[in-house]
This record gives sequence, C-alpha cells and structure tokens, in this order.
Amino acid sequence: MSSRSPFVDQAVAHLNQVAPVTARFMFGGYGLFVEGVMIALIADDVLYFKVDDQNREDYIEAVSEPFTYYGKGKPIQMSYYRLPSEVFDNLEQLVQWVEASQAAAARSKSKSKRTQKESL
Repeated sequence: MSSRSPFVDQAVAHLNQVAPVTARFMFGGYGLFVEGVMIALIADDVLYFKVDDQNREDYIEAVSEPFTYYGKGKPIQMSYYRLPSEVFDNLEQLVQWVEASQAAAARSKSKSKRTQKESL
C-alpha cells in the first residue's frame, strides 16, 4: 500500500497516459520526473509544471499561479506554475504541456551545466 497521498498516485497515473512519469518524495512534496528530468512538482496536493520564458505565458494567460514557498522570512517563487485543471482533463492538451515542460526542464538543465563550466 502506498503512503503517498491519493492525489499523487492519481496524478502520476493520469500523467502516465501521456509520458512515463515517476514521483520521488522531495522536501515535503514530490518531484515528477520523465527520463530522469524533473518536469513537475506536487505540493499540498497541487500539481505544478516547469516553466521558462518559452512557456510561462501559457500559464499566465490561463491565470495560473507560480509555486511559492517561504524561506528566510520571505516568499520565494520557483519556476513551476500550477497546471490548469482544464489542461489536466484534456489529454491532447496535456501532451503539449508535458512536452513544453520537458523542454523547459532540459533548457534549464543545459543552462546550469553551461554556468558550472563557465565558473571553472
């Protein structure tokens, strides 16, 4: 029996219809991974997808909110936005948003590798 929240299990099962998603417990929530790359997170039973400058506008237009937590006495906004429920419920759209988040995660990973090399 799973000790995860039912929401995590349901979200992973639903997302597996469009991509091979796995969940890993992290920092009180869950990171969702496709092929070893984190494309989404779940915190307090809310699903957030990875964004960057190329897909953030889709979330803003959908009146989505960024994942924000409080650290060192102030809010810290991360590059993940709440996935709109209408996208989650539409598999055709969901495929596109998963792919866009995968691309954003890949760009972010590539960018951090370049930054590490430049600082050496």
